[in-house]
Amino acid sequence: MNTSLSSVRCAGCGWVAAAEAYPFRCPNAARAAGNSDDVDHVLVRVLDTAALRFPDGDEPDPFARYRSLMHAYHLAMDAGLDDEEYLQLIDALERSVAAVDGHGFAVTPLHRDTLLSDRLGFSPAGGVWVKDETGNVSGSHKGRHLMGLLIYLEVAERLGLHATAGRATLAIASCGNAALAAAVVARAGGRRLRVFVPVDAQAGVVARLRALGSDVVACPREPGVVGDPAYLRLRQELAAGAVPFTCQGNENGLAIEGGQTIAYELASQMAGVPLDHIVVQVGGGALASACAAGLREAAELGAIGREPRLHTVQTTGAHPLERAYHRVRAMLAAAGQAGQERGDGTRPRRADVERVLATAARHRSAYMWPWESEPKSIATGILDDETYDWRAVVGAMLTTGGQPVVVAEDRLAEASELGAATGIPADPTGTAGLAGLLDLRQAGVVGADERVAVLFTGVRRG
Repeated sequence: MNTSLSSVRCAGCGWVAAAEAYPFRCPNAARAAGNSDDVDHVLVRVLDTAALRFPDGDEPDPFARYRSLMHAYHLAMDAGLDDEEYLQLIDALERSVAAVDGHGFAVTPLHRDTLLSDRLGFSPAGGVWVKDETGNVSGSHKGRHLMGLLIYLEVAERLGLHATAGRATLAIASCGNAALAAAVVARAGGRRLRVFVPVDAQAGVVARLRALGSDVVACPREPGVVGDPAYLRLRQELAAGAVPFTCQGNENGLAIEGGQTIAYELASQMAGVPLDHIVVQVGGGALASACAAGLREAAELGAIGREPRLHTVQTTGAHPLERAYHRVRAMLAAAGQAGQERGDGTRPRRADVERVLATAARHRSAYMWPWESEPKSIATGILDDETYDWRAVVGAMLTTGGQPVVVAEDRLAEASELGAATGIPADPTGTAGLAGLLDLRQAGVVGADERVAVLFTGVRRG
């Protein structure tokens, strides 16, 4: 283990990262690329929650407030840095981010939205709580994932780790918000960034990326080649030595914990008001994985009494996570351990879910593979051909009693209009969680007296 309170391990094969190793991608994944290994190699950060407590500070910067839950913090403390030095490092990076984007990271607002609660038929006891990420750095939640990575890289360099890598080029594949966030954060850190985008990426997004100094590479789909062309090109770049500065959890497992600050904030902001459900839109899976892990840790640390039921949302254009969920659920059912999907208090035991997922991890291609056709939707930000962090998200849905929702285009349009009526300038991707909630309410999965959170994750551009 590389620190006493935080470690990074591969959930697929069990490899544990030493302090001198990049805690990004399992090395066994690279070795397995040319053979028959079908293991789902994904690194996860593991905290010793029994030895920690949930932070009760009031710092406006989430990376300062929740620093004791971050891998980089424990790496720094174990190496002899003190808390004040770590805070100074974060402050310097935040000032650089503000110089690039106009402001740094801050705890984002959460409120019970009266319009949505009334429109969806909730009682005064229940309702819809909206977590608004549209005012975050670069206009979405994506910067959280990447700021966590930048902090780690800065700490590692200060400690003299990864010396042979120097300041290698960072790389990401994205069609919009993640790319913009990466460009802002990389520029703030004084680092080179190469961005792989689809050929139909918005011209305004591409122009902004180039203005921030990023090297933008357009990636067309090739006949007969299955999968996201930008992601496939990213894999080639990483194999050539670039550092993954990306929100795909399988390419950089440490990206998840930066996103967990959303869940930590939810736990702090909902203190004393139990949350029954959270509905999260899913593309590559990093956001849902981060929310699931963060809320689980918040429960283990006593910040919340229980984890809310996690529901995920994909579109009819592409729903690889929903496909994987039902395959895992069928395996649980075959073992007599499936529980009740919509919940009467009976859910699969966590140990049974973990056992089945461990089997699935050794046969990834039977559960997760690229969507067969080119996905299309107005919610362009969740059209990933694969859900890269699928196992963590499937596991969280099963253990909390949640379920996947696949929404139609008219429902996405309805949610977008409702979201606009709240006064929050979210785009159709950013309100896709609300689209899922509309379906869940109609199906009776979410009751009128229950409390549910949705995340408005991306600002409407142009």
